[in-house]
Amino acid sequence: MTQQSSTGALTEAVYYILLSLQVPRHGYGMMQFVQELSDGRVQLAPGTLYGALSSLVERGWIQALEGTGRKKEYEITEAGRKALRSELNRLEELVRHGHEWTKELDT
Repeated sequence: MTQQSSTGALTEAVYYILLSLQVPRHGYGMMQFVQELSDGRVQLAPGTLYGALSSLVERGWIQALEGTGRKKEYEITEAGRKALRSELNRLEELVRHGHEWTKELDT
């Protein structure tokens, strides 16, 4: 799985993980959130999720919360919010360009 800098494209899994961490969650909670938000289209396998979490911690985009009991909870950091915002801006630009250039096809 490749995640680029906050100015590059995020994988869909990383996008949804960052989105899910607007409130602290443990791994299973993230998996449920992503599945529900995507109407079941995106289902994070445990290996994918925990590999991504490790990478995101290394990047400083998320952090584990202290003393959260048996299930480790994570929260997004300011750097993670910037990366997520950058991705939202990128996606909005893609959609805007798509709408602008396909209008001609619709006529």
